[in-house]
Amino acid sequence: MNLLAEYIVDWLRDYGHKAKQDGFIVGISGGVDSALTSTLCAKTGMKTMLVSMPIHQHPDQLKRAHEHMQWLTDTYSNVSTVEVDLTDSFETLRSSLPTEASVHELSMANTRARLRMTTLYAIGQTNTCLVAGTGNKIEDFGVGFYTKYGDGGVDLSPIADLTKSEVWALAKHLGVSEVITNAKPTDGLWGEDRTDEDQLGASYPELEWAMEFQGNESDLSDRQREVLAIYRRFNAVNQHKMQPIPVCIIPEKLRA
Repeated sequence: MNLLAEYIVDWLRDYGHKAKQDGFIVGISGGVDSALTSTLCAKTGMKTMLVSMPIHQHPDQLKRAHEHMQWLTDTYSNVSTVEVDLTDSFETLRSSLPTEASVHELSMANTRARLRMTTLYAIGQTNTCLVAGTGNKIEDFGVGFYTKYGDGGVDLSPIADLTKSEVWALAKHLGVSEVITNAKPTDGLWGEDRTDEDQLGASYPELEWAMEFQGNESDLSDRQREVLAIYRRFNAVNQHKMQPIPVCIIPEKLRA
């Protein structure tokens, strides 16, 4: 685990220097992905800004975020924290939208993530910091469980090649609080304690298995078949997030 952490930290530091930036900015949700990402950024020795951005946030999530931010500032002198309560901004935007958009549950959940992305870039650009993504491999390249141009809008992704199991293991190794590593994963976009498993219908270990599955489906249990179907459905419907933006290439004969 030490070698893995050092590799990611070196990669972050090298990228930051090459980009001629002073450091990194990370949105802190109270979950393990943002906790691990921010810890790895802090270990680079470069400026690391932690931003809490509550929008009707569940108190448990906010408490975990605050405790993690306090731990990192106590441990690393290069870490600073900011809290930007976006609840009023979110409500102002929602009240300005057409009714059908303002009451659309998924649209409004994704709007929260997009407001947070805008906030990170506003503060990050002001402080010459890169926005560090917090998505893991299953979310980013398996089921596409993130908001396009929300938490998917980042400058670099230090943990996107780690499965959730690897994220948990590395976070524990680096001393991230057990309150965070033991908490049920949630995207924090619903103003309640709705978990990722509630939304996906499968746990991260199950989805990791499905992502790697190459065997004979006739040998699978009913639950394994169900999980495989869940994985394949999300993977298919979210390809628009995981593939480059399509560009309409104009034939030369039409340019005359």
